[in-house]
Amino acid sequence: MTQNASVASFVAACVQVNASDNFDQNITATSTFVREAADAGADLVLLPENVAMMTFGAENIRKHARSEADHPAIAAFSELARELGIWLHGGTYAIDLGDRLANRTIIFSPDGEIAARYDKIHMFDVDLSESESYRESETFQPGGEKVSVDLPWGRLGLTTCYDVRFPYLYRDLALGGADFIAVPSAFTKTTGEAHWHVLLRARAIENGCFIFAPAQTGDHVGKRQTYGHSLIINPWGQVLADTGIEPGFIAAEINVAEVHAARTKVPSLKHDRDYK
Repeated sequence: MTQNASVASFVAACVQVNASDNFDQNITATSTFVREAADAGADLVLLPENVAMMTFGAENIRKHARSEADHPAIAAFSELARELGIWLHGGTYAIDLGDRLANRTIIFSPDGEIAARYDKIHMFDVDLSESESYRESETFQPGGEKVSVDLPWGRLGLTTCYDVRFPYLYRDLALGGADFIAVPSAFTKTTGEAHWHVLLRARAIENGCFIFAPAQTGDHVGKRQTYGHSLIINPWGQVLADTGIEPGFIAAEINVAEVHAARTKVPSLKHDRDYK
């Protein structure tokens, strides 16, 4: 593990929002929850996927995309992290790359600087029913690099939403030293009811790590519905906190020693074998 041995625990919080297609409203609502979480003692606050803009359809998504330098939420959350003196996982943003977009996570350090970036690797191209289909690959350029960032307490691996269905990414992050893995999401209500809790608990158990999963919730533009239930899960697969379906935040004390304990009891990260 990479944590500072003198800092055995910290408080992590996951913010849950019902984002609209209005930047100002979303930034204001999210900032309120971040402040409340910081006031409650959170050292690390994590935001969900599409935190600043929840819209639907390729044309609308492109219309609201911004460059990283011109994105109002990135500027606002940078300043918020600096003001509150916290580590802030800024959720994800549609970043204009020219021909296509990136679904990009930004991590802010307590001085407001960008400490890490991660572009979502796996594209959500699915047909859940005749009336519910998604084609992220038509708008977004997949990322091609796994990313972790060192925090004062350990290493945080970065993933986004649909990535959770690809366990080898989580394995690679854990083998690379991740003690915690973030999963900011806008999980559909349909798939969330069936798979959300079990997938996230499995990723925690398989890798002996904490999972932080801030999420969108409720009804959105384009009749889109998200599942909510932001989760904090410990390395033994126990759910430490669950928001349910209302906007707000959850917080939990993170005992970093639990990572070592879980990986000692079941040292599966040392037991991988090559096979044909």
